[in-house]
Amino acid sequence: MANPCTSQAPSAQDVEGNRDPGVATQGCMVGPLKKQASSAAEISQRTDSQITNEAGGRSQPFGSRLLTSEQDVFEHNAWDHVEPDDEYVKYAEQQIRLHHEHPVPAEERELYNATPATFWDSFYTNNQNKFFKDRHWLRIEFAELFEWTSDRKSADKHIIDTSDTQLSELPKDSAHQCGTKPQDLAANTIATKGSKFQIMEVGCGAGNAVFPLLEDINDPRLFVYACDYSSIAVDVVKASKAYDQHRCAAFVWDLASAELPPNVAPESIDIMLMVFVFSALHPNQWKQAVANAHRLLKPGGVLLFRDYGRNDLAQLRFKRSRLLEDNLYIRGDGTRVYFFTNEELAEIFGSLFEIEQNAIDRRLIINRKRELKMYRVWLQAKFRKPISSD
Repeated sequence: MANPCTSQAPSAQDVEGNRDPGVATQGCMVGPLKKQASSAAEISQRTDSQITNEAGGRSQPFGSRLLTSEQDVFEHNAWDHVEPDDEYVKYAEQQIRLHHEHPVPAEERELYNATPATFWDSFYTNNQNKFFKDRHWLRIEFAELFEWTSDRKSADKHIIDTSDTQLSELPKDSAHQCGTKPQDLAANTIATKGSKFQIMEVGCGAGNAVFPLLEDINDPRLFVYACDYSSIAVDVVKASKAYDQHRCAAFVWDLASAELPPNVAPESIDIMLMVFVFSALHPNQWKQAVANAHRLLKPGGVLLFRDYGRNDLAQLRFKRSRLLEDNLYIRGDGTRVYFFTNEELAEIFGSLFEIEQNAIDRRLIINRKRELKMYRVWLQAKFRKPISSD
């Protein structure tokens, strides 16, 4: 097997541009500094007949591919729930030590924290809507977004077509892993007849979640708020042919702002979506951001969260002069990214929200041609606002 730590360096986009989970094919691999055993609830016992088609290289709805023998590791493109081996744990420790020995120079740190939105403006100016793929996997992983209504295209579909998503952008079905039925997850977010059902995506980017939602759901009660602190991203959303101001409102707003958006009433949002967004904030902004989310959600409303996990591939691939603070990095384009643990999420959100899910999504990505193993780590959570403050 090729030594991943001495293989060809990855491209700048592969290393620095990995904002959503993407296919990594080159460079050094990853593993956590400390092995965290997955709980039994995270691992779904599935037979081989229930797993993904090889062409897509990812899990079918409600299925997982489990690696039961190391000899089989290069038989497929991806495996779920794989703990890294000792070799990669050691490599991870070396990389983290290197990051701390060579952080971002002190005189440059304020540059990245003072006006972070400007770096995202540059990113969307350069990439427009061509960088991320539409997040059709939301139908599988966050059923709450869809199951409040039967007036949708996917209502009668049992298998979701995921051919247009990236390899590792489709998560496994954590709802079923945790033993929870999708209809139970949506029980607290069923829209009453005639009432508006309002979804808000924070950090909407180019609309890769908003537009699939609007396309799939025909229910006239749906209204989607799409906000981002990049004005260029908001302009990209508004310029899309799919943008319908009668069903959607896109606007500039910083999740960590001291003020709520003027066009969204407090306690009016049924579901809030944060996908690879919270990691762009500085840790000193977390408290305000969580308070804002809590104020906007209705009692009983839910916040759906997915972001980078500690010692993910994207973290360990950073080179020198990229570490801004502990676990907070600067990409080559100046945008920030933080890598979380489950314990941190529980502490950040647990004071205001009920934690319904706080899971680790581990994925071993395989380059079979070069016999390389790549460990990805994401965190997925569901935080519900209590119905009462008692």
